[in-house]
Amino acid sequence: MIYTCTITPSIDYTVYLPTFENGKLNRSEEVYYYPGGKGINVSRVLKRLGVESKALGFTGGFTGSYIEDFLQKEGVDTDFIETSEITRINIKIKSDKETELNGPGPQMTEQQLMVLTNKVKAMKKGDWFILAGSLPNSITDSYFLDLAEICRKNGVRFVLDTSGPALKNLTKVSSFLIKPNLEELGELFSTEINDINEAHYYAKQLLENGIEHVIVSLGGDGALLVTKELSLRAKAPNGVVVNTVGSGDSLVSGFIASYSKDENPEEAFRYGVASGSATAFRSDLCDQQGVEVLLEQVEITPI
Repeated sequence: MIYTCTITPSIDYTVYLPTFENGKLNRSEEVYYYPGGKGINVSRVLKRLGVESKALGFTGGFTGSYIEDFLQKEGVDTDFIETSEITRINIKIKSDKETELNGPGPQMTEQQLMVLTNKVKAMKKGDWFILAGSLPNSITDSYFLDLAEICRKNGVRFVLDTSGPALKNLTKVSSFLIKPNLEELGELFSTEINDINEAHYYAKQLLENGIEHVIVSLGGDGALLVTKELSLRAKAPNGVVVNTVGSGDSLVSGFIASYSKDENPEEAFRYGVASGSATAFRSDLCDQQGVEVLLEQVEITPI
């Protein structure tokens, strides 16, 4: 089973309008309400790609209920832990520039965190645990390190897609996959990365900590995949970018959807890049048809 975990999910209220004027009344006729959070995005895309998963995390209030109802209507299995706080709402304004206003995440109790720990302990060898999204400062890094160690001991594939200090600490433990972008990769080594060769060099350094697969997302320039046996670059397909939110999550989803079936990292990489691009080319997350149309356009070359 594939388990995704979003510690601080949200409802993403996305607004499209020609121009946005700060300090004035703005009206839009095109709005969307989607469950937000990187782990939730991964579960939604996996479902669209024909792969089952279970979404974990913390939800509360009427917004938490909306997220659960939305996912269940899409056929995504959920097992959220209830909190006493209302799940946050994030506002995404899409105009000539993108503007975001993200609400604060909930405060979790030790008892609630222990519930998540027990869920991870119950996972079996060969399962996947995908920890994705922002990790609040109110939870100590040692908690997430413990979750990673539980996965290692039980043979659960640990996938990490976060940023900031938590990412730096969690790269010290073994994991199946991490997906930093260029900026996040540079932050891990307190440097600025200026080209593909530098990105490749630093990605290889992460393998020394027991990380099996490192995917470095390059935005419109594609991505890198680095393992002990492979160093590959993928150029993204050409298309009109409509929405970048969720494209990185879709890359992770596509990789896992393909790898969970065939365990071929190069083909999984191709499928992941196609999935990320397919999401970028539409207002919502990608679907299987959109991904497969782009597969042949993903050009992969060795580094």
